[in-house]
Amino acid sequence: MTEFAISVPQLAPDGTFDREALRAYLARAEELGFAGAWVTEQVIGSAPNLDPTVLLALAATYTDEIRLGCAVYVSTLASPLHLAKAIATLDQVSGGRLEVGLGSGGGFRAFGAFGMEREAFVGRFTEGLRLMQAAWTQERFDVDGRFWRAQGLAMEPKPVQKPYPPIWLGGGHPDSLRRAVRLGDGFIGAGSTMTADYLEQARFVHEELERAGREPGTFRVAKRVYLAVEDDPAAAQSRLTEALEGLYGYFGTKDVGRVGVFGRPADVAEVLQSIIDAGTDLLLLHPLYDDALQMERLAAEVVPLLSSGD
Repeated sequence: MTEFAISVPQLAPDGTFDREALRAYLARAEELGFAGAWVTEQVIGSAPNLDPTVLLALAATYTDEIRLGCAVYVSTLASPLHLAKAIATLDQVSGGRLEVGLGSGGGFRAFGAFGMEREAFVGRFTEGLRLMQAAWTQERFDVDGRFWRAQGLAMEPKPVQKPYPPIWLGGGHPDSLRRAVRLGDGFIGAGSTMTADYLEQARFVHEELERAGREPGTFRVAKRVYLAVEDDPAAAQSRLTEALEGLYGYFGTKDVGRVGVFGRPADVAEVLQSIIDAGTDLLLLHPLYDDALQMERLAAEVVPLLSSGD
């Protein structure tokens, strides 16, 4: 059965963040029955994106039941022990409701701006993940890797969820997909991935799961979808494309508007159904403007049109 999550409004030009609006939005998301509320991470860029960890901590205080996630932390740009501490703390303050997306970020990232070398970033990603898992599960742990070395470390408190919050891995390259199956609890397709490309990724992941002999129910597949619901499809396309260019234009991404799903409710539902039919367990719906209004329309006019396998 496919579950539906909603994005947390995260864009806040200077002086415009409204805590009460966020509180009302998240309360309404819970009322509407969304399974999760998710943020993303964009440390470098011209879009006014709030920090995901701080925003998730605030969301934890505003909600009681909805699960909270980030897709994805680019963990190669962070200290794994600092990130492990933040994640364990978020799981504690949310009462065990955290979902964690991690990604290597790709070779195009500005690693030098974070004091890191571009070379071997995949090895750094894998080693960092193992280090975080040790911090979350072991009373004392040693580090003897290529990038980090120490003995007799400890980190408390541990996450509420055991052994740790579900780990979703991102990426689009076949090697990334194999790595997700090997190391993660799930794969999440990026919002910047076109639907046709995601459908191929989902097929590949399911084939790898079968090849690896993963037990059903031990691995989930998800997709973030940037979307806009309007009675005027042209207006939906224009507004969504403008928002996507604001989010990704800094990075020189070409034809970014093509990744969005837009139009009348039935038009949007048709595309979302194709994603569900590809074996998607979690669909993360991500409006980029009029967040509260778009969430209402999605819940009332789009989700009821979808067959989620229940």
